[in-house]
Amino acid sequence: MEYRTLGRTGLKVSALGLGTMMFGAWGNVDRTECSRIIHRALDSGINFVDTADVYSAGESEEIVGEALKGSLRKRVILATKVHGVMEQHPNGRGNSRRWIVQEVDESLKRLKTDWIDLYQIHRPDPEVDIDETLGVLTDLVRSGKIRYFGSSTFPAHDIVEAQWVAQLRGRERFAAEQPPYSLLVRGIEAAVLPTCQKYGLGVVTWSPLAAGWLSGLYQKNASPKSSRSQRLPLRYDLSIRANQDKLEAAIALADLASSADLSLIHLALGFVLSNPGVTSAIIGPRTMDHLISQVDGWEVTLDDHLLDKIDEIIPPGTNVNPTDSGWDPPTLSDSRLRRRNHGGVRQAPRRV
Repeated sequence: MEYRTLGRTGLKVSALGLGTMMFGAWGNVDRTECSRIIHRALDSGINFVDTADVYSAGESEEIVGEALKGSLRKRVILATKVHGVMEQHPNGRGNSRRWIVQEVDESLKRLKTDWIDLYQIHRPDPEVDIDETLGVLTDLVRSGKIRYFGSSTFPAHDIVEAQWVAQLRGRERFAAEQPPYSLLVRGIEAAVLPTCQKYGLGVVTWSPLAAGWLSGLYQKNASPKSSRSQRLPLRYDLSIRANQDKLEAAIALADLASSADLSLIHLALGFVLSNPGVTSAIIGPRTMDHLISQVDGWEVTLDDHLLDKIDEIIPPGTNVNPTDSGWDPPTLSDSRLRRRNHGGVRQAPRRV
């Protein structure tokens, strides 16, 4: 396994990380098999394991904690996230000091550990001043509960703001960003990746197989059923033109992979890891077979000719389906924020 330095932290993380979103009720409910997958990943050289409090309402963290207890814990760079809804009341989610202080302790209990190596803010929260979030994260670093902290699916301008606020207010700063990145979801190439490189952030990307679209299962006249396709129809329904475009691109990429004597999975992983701004790509297997088909993808090297052919199919900086960006700002999802004097909600500017 290849190991790369995570930004400026000095941490060495494997080129492939193990994502555990599919462990538990969202995917594989067999905890014993999930544990075997984790151990097999570690045996292959993976040392970066990523989860989140919200994955299967904490069950994923519990599975990871049980699998890593004892001497294994010291070998692993363990990452989790906070932000999503965990309790059914107005303050049971988000990026506030109150919630993060409470939820980090819950994650530590589920993970059966005294510390978290990389604690990530799962999504931006426009209702919370970034200084409040950085302030509590700084306190958690100094208390020893977390070692480093990062962001996930933040737009470039929020990454920049967080860096400057940290400097101005004397806070610890985000050490890493975790964005979506794949052959079909290349939007971060335009601004997020260059911004992370400019500020020295490590980048651990999620969904290198585009949530299954690059697994090789999606073919012409075939639309596999999955729990994700039922939950997220905008990203899978083939009656939507953007998803038809994804299918056509996936088929073209599969043909390209075949011509290079590669599997589509290996083409997809090799592409993500070929970008100089990427530290590690998180794979998210649900079964042992999934892990085996992906775990040696770090060995794939794509030459310039193949990368040029990929650019012809999906232009750089392009998300084939815009809904795959991972997060839309409220100004796009809430029309009131775009309409003056028509029931709009005016927000006071945040002060630094």
